[in-house]
Amino acid sequence: MTRPAGSGTPGPIPERALPFLLRYVRMRPWLFGTVFTVIVGAAACAVGVQYAMKLLIDAMDAENRQAALVWAPLALFIGLIAMENVLWRLGGVIGSKAVIATGVDLRLDLFEHLTGHPMRYFNQHFSGALGNRVTTAAAATGGLFSTLIWNIVPPITDFLGAVIVLSTIRWPMALALIASVLLVGWLLIVFGIRGRQVHRTYAELASKASGELVDVVSNVWTVKAFSARARERQRLSGELGVEARAQRKSWMYIEKARLIHDVCLVLMAGGMLAWAITLWRGGSITTGDVVIVSALTFRILHGSRDLALALVGTAQQFGVINETLQVIAQPHEVRDPGHAAKLRAVLGAIRFENVSYTYPDGREVFEGFDLDIPAGQRVGLVGPSGAGKSTLISLIQRLDDVQGGRILIDGQPITEVTQDSLRARIAVVPQDIALFHRSVLENIRYGRPDATDEEVYGAARNAYCDEFIRELPQGYDTIVGERGVRLSGGQRQRLGIARAFLKDAPILILDEATSALDMQSERDIQMALADLMRGRTVVAIAHRLSTVASFDRVLVLVDGRVYEDGPPALLRKEGGLFKDLWRLQVEGFD
Repeated sequence: MTRPAGSGTPGPIPERALPFLLRYVRMRPWLFGTVFTVIVGAAACAVGVQYAMKLLIDAMDAENRQAALVWAPLALFIGLIAMENVLWRLGGVIGSKAVIATGVDLRLDLFEHLTGHPMRYFNQHFSGALGNRVTTAAAATGGLFSTLIWNIVPPITDFLGAVIVLSTIRWPMALALIASVLLVGWLLIVFGIRGRQVHRTYAELASKASGELVDVVSNVWTVKAFSARARERQRLSGELGVEARAQRKSWMYIEKARLIHDVCLVLMAGGMLAWAITLWRGGSITTGDVVIVSALTFRILHGSRDLALALVGTAQQFGVINETLQVIAQPHEVRDPGHAAKLRAVLGAIRFENVSYTYPDGREVFEGFDLDIPAGQRVGLVGPSGAGKSTLISLIQRLDDVQGGRILIDGQPITEVTQDSLRARIAVVPQDIALFHRSVLENIRYGRPDATDEEVYGAARNAYCDEFIRELPQGYDTIVGERGVRLSGGQRQRLGIARAFLKDAPILILDEATSALDMQSERDIQMALADLMRGRTVVAIAHRLSTVASFDRVLVLVDGRVYEDGPPALLRKEGGLFKDLWRLQVEGFD
């Protein structure tokens, strides 16, 4: 059973593997506790089977050979075998529930934390590698829990049971077994700790290689267009070669651990068996004692091999989880305060007060920036690349935080309201419309999940896309493909506009919303946008200046400062930068 939706997570995600794993054990203490108890019981029964075999052999070795002495040990032997198998199967059923449910919760928690990072975080990482890290961490966690339950707990239980049994035969043998196992365990643990960096390096390089592969596949058009298949294969070969060398190094480290254990197994098992035979020849112990010493010694030492390999394997899995957490579990740079309320934006007035913002690389964008956009005003942003237009609309949506000053919507500082409530009051039509590999209906409804089908159809009609949608093979149920690849650029743009219509938010942000359309389509969409903008606060980035010709106001940004500000018709008359841009773009060079 997974955690119910909306129940929240038990605090922030830890950045280290052990606290991260304990977080999920604490979420299901009874389930994991039951698994632990059942597996310990099954391993204890396995030791009991060996002791029942000793009793059976001693009874059969007795001089009088009475049947009554044989049947009781035989019944105990069979009963313990049956009980052991029942407990193993029960442990498998309960363990599967615990491990699978944890894997689901873990991926949901990592997804939730990952999507809480600011947009610049995603610009710095391969999206494919991030998704792969989440999946890999879940697999490593499931493998680690499985290893703990079935490969670590049973050998430890066997060891403790063997110590108790051998103590009843010869306590020095129990001490010798303890010393032997502790020595082997110490050697392998030290060896495993020293190899953590080897396994961590492999995990990092594996994620990097996966990201490179996803990056090339996602840009396959460019690869084909530039006849780059051979050189991309060569480049990928280099990346995979580095990963392969790291994997080989990690693999050989495990083989060295196995060699250490095998040498110890020969020396210690042979020594214990020779000791038991010597005592038997002297009449100090029975034939059954020799059998159980032999059986338990081999069981424990073979179990210690499984334990050693499990410990080395967990070192690899810890390396994978730590590498994932180092990348994904970083603290969010944009966070909701503990007292955050919901935004009560009704009109949509936007105000920048003494705002300062600098890129992570140190480039200053805004310094003491002030801007007042009254509710219902349509404002166009123009200016050269790097002037701060995209940063301005990103800050309005709080995709990143300002370093100084504040931004208010309807008088409420946006840092004091929840991010979700802020973005719920803003509709965005970006330059590159992002569509999911889902139906047309689902993609439009993404703007408002509770909308009815009729409301979706109405939004599509307003965006002038209902006609072409109904001509698709399955109409509104047509799957658009990854990122909408089965649609043209203009069609994708219209779906994005339909989504904004459906959202019906008081603030509308347009980022070159008609850039992917031909002239006829642009005229149609301009009519639709005129209806969409009515009664809303609009902030639009425009490279086609005709887009903002009818706006209330145009801001010309240069180097993060307002160079010109006023109605577009007035700016064209005043002879500034906007007039020069207009002449070049609309009137030509004559």
